[in-house]
Amino acid sequence: MRVVFLIPGQLRAFTDGAGRVTVEVTPAGTAPPAAGEALAALWRLHPGVRDRLVTEQGQVRPHVNVFVGNESIRWTGGLATPVTQGAEVSIVPAVSGG
Repeated sequence: MRVVFLIPGQLRAFTDGAGRVTVEVTPAGTAPPAAGEALAALWRLHPGVRDRLVTEQGQVRPHVNVFVGNESIRWTGGLATPVTQGAEVSIVPAVSGG
């Protein structure tokens, strides 16, 4: 199953300059794959992205937002959020300042 990642400018150095990366995800069981499985597929292609997105414990860093479609995974099950065929997963660094 294909999932498209939208990569922010700050991370494109780790994706060979690509702003969109399509990955193939194979679900572990009969349920749709989870966001964590899709991210793992991204990291297999572009391992440098991993440390910028998750902590050493494997949790999404506080200053990084991940959206499946229009929904933040923080409110839809975290890395267990289901991902459907053709879904767009956006990686959005937090913006702050005044």
